[in-house]
Amino acid sequence: MGREIKIFDTTLRDGEQSPGCSMNLEEKLEVAKQLEKLKVDVIEAGFAIASPGDFTSVKRIAEIIKDCTVASLARALPKDIDQAWEAVRYAKQPRIHTFIATSDIHMEYKLKMTKEQVLEQAVAMVKRAKKYCSDVEFSAEDASRSNPTFLYQVLQAVIDAGATVINIPDTVGYATPSEYARLIRGVRENVSNIDKTQISVHCHDDLGLAVANTLAAIEAGAIQVECTINGIGERAGNAALEEIVMNLHTRKDIYQKECRVDTKQLYPSSRLISAITGVQVQPNKAIVGSNAFAHESGIHQHGVLANKSTYEIMTPESIGLAQNKMVLGKHSGRHAFEDRLQYLGYSLDKEQLDGIFEEFKKLADKKKVVTDRDVEALIHQKRIRTPQVYRLERFVINSGNTITSTAAVQVRKQEEIIEEVATGDGPIDAAFNALDKLVGITFTLDDYSLQSVTEGKDALGEVIVKLKKGENIYTGRGLSTDVIEASVKAYINAINKILNESGTDEGGES
Repeated sequence: MGREIKIFDTTLRDGEQSPGCSMNLEEKLEVAKQLEKLKVDVIEAGFAIASPGDFTSVKRIAEIIKDCTVASLARALPKDIDQAWEAVRYAKQPRIHTFIATSDIHMEYKLKMTKEQVLEQAVAMVKRAKKYCSDVEFSAEDASRSNPTFLYQVLQAVIDAGATVINIPDTVGYATPSEYARLIRGVRENVSNIDKTQISVHCHDDLGLAVANTLAAIEAGAIQVECTINGIGERAGNAALEEIVMNLHTRKDIYQKECRVDTKQLYPSSRLISAITGVQVQPNKAIVGSNAFAHESGIHQHGVLANKSTYEIMTPESIGLAQNKMVLGKHSGRHAFEDRLQYLGYSLDKEQLDGIFEEFKKLADKKKVVTDRDVEALIHQKRIRTPQVYRLERFVINSGNTITSTAAVQVRKQEEIIEEVATGDGPIDAAFNALDKLVGITFTLDDYSLQSVTEGKDALGEVIVKLKKGENIYTGRGLSTDVIEASVKAYINAINKILNESGTDEGGES
């Protein structure tokens, strides 16, 4: 087998920049732990200079992750480099990732700098980062639209300055596979000191070619690939990690490359990101979509029953997806439940397991059969515990097509029970209005979505709400067989996130 490909995950940086995909500190820590379990090589934990919250999250991730390199992004500016180092300095394997644009359009309109100034700045900032950290990555932003001769000049200079990884991104997803491969080969052939560093690529999906371009770059000699879980990211997103990895795994005969990723953690990783961000994976998404291993056609079903390889080029088990449908119900014991969790690829501590098993028993009293997807929904609701300033005690709804909807909602705040009544345009609007009166802070409902976790009239309803306060978006999630209860839980979950981030548990503006 050929060389090992390094997997650089930027879900927590580029992925989180995607609209609606923001995460709080606890959620970022949970994702980082899952990425370590997935065995990616590098976790880009964030952009340390962006905000105090970003700095804190990068620093905390750097402190807890032991089996992956932890990187922080930094513009080619002194304050960015300094802040990035302060965030990653306690990592077992720290990296500073600095960048500056090299395309004519970016240099003229965004940077307002000459080629000479860009070259000087790139070299100076790599040298500055190198004083702090032995592992320094340099990215030539918009490399795929840069003049190749100038790009070669910049890359040669930053390698001489100490860059250990040089990244050649297709920042706006403009390249085609053949020309991107040609660009990588051009770098290898025209940068004389290229053997002193590793070539990395970072592709965006504006034309739907991010994964294809990444694979073409691997064939052309790239050693590191930058990607995200579920392909989330700016605009149309990034190259999807799970698609790259399973291409390398399934078509070893073509690529003849390896990576150290544990493929059985791909599906749990995908589900975690979807649960945290509230961004659902499209059903026909490659590898991790709900239809990726589904067969409805009679001809396909017959073929799969005779021999799975007739229509399955990889197994569900290879990505951590359980193939069979074990029935769980109210008579199932804790041992069977634990076995099912392990089979689904989840490893939980005792406190998490106790909480999820309790919720499972409550659900089993309401549903005849609890499916794997029900169990996964419970897991993702319980794994990340937002400290609860407010807890739902009860609600009463009075609604109909000839009366004004009224909601009485009662919550617990520490030892205090508070209740408010409000009207609204429907039962959910009334309940939300009652909660607004209860908490007394100003925010707006940015988005609301409801979907069924499984089929049937007793299915769990999953509600995602997004509340906007200032420039920040807070995602709340609620689960229940009652869609109104799920909605109220999701709204309270988002409110608790607002209050925990602002550092107050009091009503009124914080």
